[in-house]
Amino acid sequence: MDDKQTLHDLRRLAFSRLPGSGSRAQAPLLANSDSFDDFLHRATTTAAGLPAAQRGALSRLRAAVSEDEILQREQHGLCWLGTHGGQIVDWFDDHYPPLLRELADPPAVLFCLGDSRLLRQPQLAMVGSRAATNGGLALAQMFAKELTQSGFVITSGLASGIDGAAHRGALQSGPTIAVIGTGLDVCYPSSHHGLRQQIIEQGLLLSELPLGAPPKAGHFPRRNRLIAGLSLGTVVVEAKVRSGSLITARLAMESGREVFALPGSIHNPLSRGPHQLIKQGATLIETSADIIAQLSGGLAYLAEQVEATPAALLSIPSLSAAQQALLQLIGYEPMDVDTLVERSGLAVTELSGLLLELELAGMVLLEAGGYQRCTTQ
Repeated sequence: MDDKQTLHDLRRLAFSRLPGSGSRAQAPLLANSDSFDDFLHRATTTAAGLPAAQRGALSRLRAAVSEDEILQREQHGLCWLGTHGGQIVDWFDDHYPPLLRELADPPAVLFCLGDSRLLRQPQLAMVGSRAATNGGLALAQMFAKELTQSGFVITSGLASGIDGAAHRGALQSGPTIAVIGTGLDVCYPSSHHGLRQQIIEQGLLLSELPLGAPPKAGHFPRRNRLIAGLSLGTVVVEAKVRSGSLITARLAMESGREVFALPGSIHNPLSRGPHQLIKQGATLIETSADIIAQLSGGLAYLAEQVEATPAALLSIPSLSAAQQALLQLIGYEPMDVDTLVERSGLAVTELSGLLLELELAGMVLLEAGGYQRCTTQ
């Protein structure tokens, strides 16, 4: 890497640590600048309208050379990005996502691990409760898989619950984007270490926060605005009325994006969030085709493809022949083990093993009364 590029990257790393980075006041400056250096120059003038302290910090950053302390502090981060294959994408790069430019407070700088080209692909956000029900997790995984098969990139926040299920479902069919509320070098939650690594290998891990940034409460609203801003629409599966998921949906609505809500039982507290969104004008969905049909442009033609293949769940390549045969016997109403033994001809021990495998794969649920398939028609 030449000295000029190194200096450029160090400045972008240092910029992400400055107070006010990603503020609304910077948006018109980004739109009217020709390069990141030109943006820094415009931001330091009094005409920029930024607070004096912020202009001063940006001025010092623009004047800094590699040996200055403000940039020396970023040398370790630059080495970390180089070692792990990380990338820095700013407003002026070809890979900067076009939909983010429409935000009132777009990030000037993004940090990436994985395939940054995905940022320019059509994305759908999927969000929901961290404490989702088994049914909600199964639906999120199913919808994410089908929508990925239809050409969308599923974008979510790598949180526990619905986020994780959405990422896992998407990874069964293609890539996914995880937008995180920490630095790229911080794994949160720690239980998602393996999922995080799989996303880096098959998709993209994205953050606007500097390396080392911890999971502070104030970071997640910023993450939520990126999830909504990157996406053509936001799908809410299960959520409380007061939740980050509904904040993400509100941000999507404010940005003129589509919001889709999956209804549920009136007895489930996590159905109240989606139900409130439906009352506010969100599109009620029952299948992934409902989502595709609502979106305009060249994506609408995919609706027929999705509608025509709900039975694809009966023959999933990752399932064994025995698993597929058993799955075909299980319907959408609970079926007890005795009935399954009779219909399948399997011994109880063999049947129990296959049922457990299907349950772990997210294909069936054990509910009161027996097993049922994790999908809607």
